[in-house]
Amino acid sequence: MNIQINSLATDFNSIPIIDISPLVEKFDDANIHRDAGVCEVVTQLDKACREAGLFYLKGHGIPDSVLKEARDVIHEFFHMPLEEKIKIKLSMTTGCRGYQEVEENFTKGLPDVQEAIDFYKEFAYGMYGDMGKLLEGPNLWPSNPQNFEEVLKQYIDHCTVLSRKIMRGIALALGGSVDEFEGHIASNPFWVMRLIGYPMVSKQNGHAHTQSIGCGAHTDYGLLTLLNQDESISALEVMNKSGEWISVPPIHGTSICIIGDMLKILSNGLYEAALHRVINVSQQYRVSAVYFYEPNYDATIEPLDICVQKTGGIKKLGPAIYGEHLVSKVRNTFRF
Repeated sequence: MNIQINSLATDFNSIPIIDISPLVEKFDDANIHRDAGVCEVVTQLDKACREAGLFYLKGHGIPDSVLKEARDVIHEFFHMPLEEKIKIKLSMTTGCRGYQEVEENFTKGLPDVQEAIDFYKEFAYGMYGDMGKLLEGPNLWPSNPQNFEEVLKQYIDHCTVLSRKIMRGIALALGGSVDEFEGHIASNPFWVMRLIGYPMVSKQNGHAHTQSIGCGAHTDYGLLTLLNQDESISALEVMNKSGEWISVPPIHGTSICIIGDMLKILSNGLYEAALHRVINVSQQYRVSAVYFYEPNYDATIEPLDICVQKTGGIKKLGPAIYGEHLVSKVRNTFRF
């Protein structure tokens, strides 16, 4: 596979849209690297990961009905009375799993104007020693709406399958084998699911004393993120290399893919972890289902040899143990 490599990433003022249907169809084909359609997808992935670190996905294979049903049950949950929502309240004793009220999530020390529920891939007590203690425990699923758990587990399964396919395309984009990220990096990928509700930000809603941002500027922790957002509300923004905030409005039939910290390390900086934020200035309540595809929890992440060779022969980033990185971020997110 011949991928064009640019030595310097260029700036951007719009977000790439990539039809990944050839990759979705051929991801397990022994001759995937010879398929013309896949080669075109891989070239586009490489360009998007270098320049923006965030892009739209078309042809991803998750039915629109699944995306919509997930958003619908999230809306239904967040519109319930507070006394119902706090039945699954997050705390240190719940493994940092569960519901957070508005302004209980912090980004860079400032409270975010959002409420949320956090879920993590479950693992056995003691499996990761001290590194896993903070996140040990079962997920807390609300009893209402009654179909909430079923709908979201189905959505998580779809996202896990799709993420592996995307990572296979990215492996080829970096010049590696199709399974470059499997094995010791992500043969047993961890995942995080964060369901977020964003009230409208204004001086009249009682949140004027905060940063008045639904989610402050940040990069994501893992390999990649899949975002399923309300289709009628534009609130997501990503920063380009000139320091400008570029709007990422919803486009019907697409999902959004965001590159995270661990993939930036693996690529030795060839790929950028997108700095992004959320500001909901619409007159509507906005929800999103944010799925994070991560390395093995105990994986040591450092630049791939093929990426080191392309960047001067020196490891510029890492190493990082993914679980330690995640726990450090979680500890800074909440005020227990």
